[in-house]
Amino acid sequence: MPATVVVGAQWGDEGKGKIVDLLAQQSDLVCRYQGGPNAGHTIVIGDETFKIRQIPTGILNRKPCVIGNGCVIDPEVLIEELDRFEALGYPTDEVHVSGNAHLIMPWHVAIDQASERRLGKLQIGTTKRGVGPAYADKASRIGIRVQDVLDPKILRQKIEVALAEKNVWLERIYEVEPFDLEEVASRYEEYAQRLRPYIGDTSLIVDEALRAGRDVLFEGAQATLLDLDHGTYPFVTSSNPTAAGAAIGTGIGPTRIDTVIGVAKAYVTRVGEGPFPSEIEGPEHDRVRELGGEYGTVTGRGRRCGWLDLVALRYAVRVNGIDRLALTKLDVLSHFAEIPVCVRYRLPDGTETEHFPAHQSDFHAARPVYETLAGWDDDLDGCASVAELPDTARAYVDFVERELDVAVTLVGTGAERESVLTRA
Repeated sequence: MPATVVVGAQWGDEGKGKIVDLLAQQSDLVCRYQGGPNAGHTIVIGDETFKIRQIPTGILNRKPCVIGNGCVIDPEVLIEELDRFEALGYPTDEVHVSGNAHLIMPWHVAIDQASERRLGKLQIGTTKRGVGPAYADKASRIGIRVQDVLDPKILRQKIEVALAEKNVWLERIYEVEPFDLEEVASRYEEYAQRLRPYIGDTSLIVDEALRAGRDVLFEGAQATLLDLDHGTYPFVTSSNPTAAGAAIGTGIGPTRIDTVIGVAKAYVTRVGEGPFPSEIEGPEHDRVRELGGEYGTVTGRGRRCGWLDLVALRYAVRVNGIDRLALTKLDVLSHFAEIPVCVRYRLPDGTETEHFPAHQSDFHAARPVYETLAGWDDDLDGCASVAELPDTARAYVDFVERELDVAVTLVGTGAERESVLTRA
């Protein structure tokens, strides 16, 4: 059962899209198992840069793609992507959307935006694209699913029932304009006409592929430390990006998963609010941000940058069962004379630990304990394998591997599709 999950091992933006794109070239089916269009993958192929929000990265390799039941879908975004890829010559007839996935409705976006405004300094830092409210309605069992667009009567009825409640909230609680039933129903019926050919039983599609011995690749959005259960709550997403979410989010059993590949930057970034022990202070922060192009794929927001955090990464290995690690953006650290790496946290009581704190209050007050490694002043473009890296760059990779007790099998040295080194 050749099933591989690629999971972000930090706070997202690790370059998962590039690794998935690389692995998709040898895969038969690529599945996205959670998340919405608030997160995206950036893929550089030659002179072209693709920013993908909803469709699995396998589309660029012309592979069949599945958007699983664990996702929430903004139909306008999905249709725009389908049209864009078709215009570029990429066929979309093998894009399959789970009928059990939930739709992001316009009131979800409005509530997301208004809720963040009301929270003020306590805001979570969402992308305000309606993802959280859509998942909240799913959990409350009042969501509208993709399969509902197959029946115009059911779709209109569900929109009418939802607006009877949501408009009251929008007007009285958030003091924003309500939505008109006729306008929403008409717009979503147009979306329905476009989406109907793509809707199917994706759990069955994935199962049949695995039973036939085909290579199936699972990709998530966001990452481990943004997981609803295992992330730095409440500064998390509203679903489960961790590897176990691949089984739930596509409708297969956990025993079907063979390999989990974690993806981590050679440093670390996060977007939005929340504690960040290894966050860089001073001019080196902006230098890392600019060298790494650390701006959101979807939002354009500048990311907060920090030195590599092995405490958090060790935690990611544990909760995902990571077998192998891809270390990306090693080139960004070139030209730093010294590179701090966080190896432990100092807790409020003065003790130090290599393990991620189980309690939020400890994590919020944790301070990094660094080990400083020698940097390098060499361009990595000419390296054909990890063995050809400059000695100190290779020592950096070996240090990460040794500390985590997980093989680093891929190393990213640039934005381009080809800029990934193997151990060979």
